[in-house]
Amino acid sequence: MKKICCIVSIVLGTIFLAGALTLIVPWHIHATESSTAGTDTEAVEPSDPRADINNGFHIIYNNDSGQISGTVRILLVLTLISLAPSLIIMLTSFTRIIIVLHFLRQALGTQTAPPNQVLVGLALFLTVFIMSPVFKDINENAIKPFDEGKITQDQAIEIGSAPLREFMYGQTQEKDLALLCDIAKQDYPVTDEEFDSLPMTTVIPAFILSELRTAFVLGFLIYIPFIVIDMVVSSILMSMGMMMLPPTTISMPFKLLLFILADGWDLVIGQLVKSFF
Repeated sequence: MKKICCIVSIVLGTIFLAGALTLIVPWHIHATESSTAGTDTEAVEPSDPRADINNGFHIIYNNDSGQISGTVRILLVLTLISLAPSLIIMLTSFTRIIIVLHFLRQALGTQTAPPNQVLVGLALFLTVFIMSPVFKDINENAIKPFDEGKITQDQAIEIGSAPLREFMYGQTQEKDLALLCDIAKQDYPVTDEEFDSLPMTTVIPAFILSELRTAFVLGFLIYIPFIVIDMVVSSILMSMGMMMLPPTTISMPFKLLLFILADGWDLVIGQLVKSFF
């Protein structure tokens, strides 16, 4: 068991190190003429700017029409895998969904039903459903052109972040964005150009704050009918002198009955998904 833990730790450490190197080291891509034999390469003079490799990691491939080598692709994939959980939590609808589902389970009083794996899986697939237009836009306008060599890495990042910005602006409340702008000593944006000029370090915290506020409001609304049932059951037990009997033991079946009769899953999931549109 210790050996397995050591191996897992080494693999995770390698992944995070690769991600850190990818973020820290600047990437510069240059092109050279490809040889018909596939073995000769173009000589680079010392005066050629391509010979200066002290300022970053250089990748040389065929005449601006080649593709990134397999090694670099693996490095990028490992970086995305290591950053994927944080990106899903910070930039998508996952946070609101998982918090509302947690409040729903607590309101029902079922403790571990549905289990955490089911709630996380449901939240993940609902996130994919909600974010699919954004992911499709990023893939069509940023990832594919970059993979084909039509745009540079900086252009791909700028184009790919635009749909995410638009999604986050639609869900961010003005007071949360104003709070972050005030803390960062920035003017509150008024026009679309000013919104686009805001750094992601300001937009993302404001978006997360808005998601937390909205999720807690929805959780409170879900709690109301179940609290009424708890109060009614507690009053009946008190009037009957059954003070030693926990009210939650009696109220939970009535909560489940109410939830089933009202088709609670469709109501909760439907309104939760519609809150993003």
